[in-house]
Amino acid sequence: MKLDRKKHYLQIAFNNTLEEAKKIIFALPNSDRIILEAGTPLIKHYGVGVIKELYDWWQEKTFLNLTSANKIHTTEAKKITLLDLLNKMAKTYTNQRNSLTFSPPQPNESKNIPYIVADLKCIDRGDTEASLAAQAGASAAVVMGSAPTETINHFITTCKDVGIDSMVDMMAIDSPVKVLRRLKYLPTAVILHRGVDETSDNKTKSLPINQIAKLKGSFNVMISIAGGDTAREIQSSIFNGADIVVVWKDFYNSDQPTAEIAKNFLANIR
Repeated sequence: MKLDRKKHYLQIAFNNTLEEAKKIIFALPNSDRIILEAGTPLIKHYGVGVIKELYDWWQEKTFLNLTSANKIHTTEAKKITLLDLLNKMAKTYTNQRNSLTFSPPQPNESKNIPYIVADLKCIDRGDTEASLAAQAGASAAVVMGSAPTETINHFITTCKDVGIDSMVDMMAIDSPVKVLRRLKYLPTAVILHRGVDETSDNKTKSLPINQIAKLKGSFNVMISIAGGDTAREIQSSIFNGADIVVVWKDFYNSDQPTAEIAKNFLANIR
């Protein structure tokens, strides 16, 4: 799956446990505007193999939802078990399932391929980390804007070579425009990021929304806003030109059912 610049996306970051990630994925509505993120803590805890887990759960959930929606009208369909569904899913990548690397099927091979971001927060060895993300099945990977220019260039170039999108995280960067001007190639997306620790020490710190117009006025890149969770922050981000809104903290802590929260968010970012 590739990002469509004409659409707005909801990116859901998984930063805690695999059990929580699986529960959230199975509660989400089916939408090609939902992006799954293997968050930095999740990858550090479980390794890059967690990307394949997210991939498999999304496909399993999609198949189960489609089967339920169709109410299994035919006699043959009535005999389908969960194992049958999983086996059917596995046929698209049987030869890859037991290998050290995992390459998802191309878009023309499946209609329910998830877009998964590997939030590596790469700061060095850009070519190596971009390759690891691609081998693990990621659709995109993240390098820090505070990394050396050489590292960012290696990262973006390798992402192009291995066929995944590159994202540059501008957390704690005062002028993202200056970072992009130093690069040989532009990334797919720029992440304007208000960190979790920043808001714990300063409750009034705002999202870096004011940077969106500056970036889009100078560069042909998609803009992702991370660090905001409320409906008001999402609406403000999209109104000011963001293409992707990343949610995490308040998304999980709300008393509302997860599926309803996601539907509301998607309604706000059409």
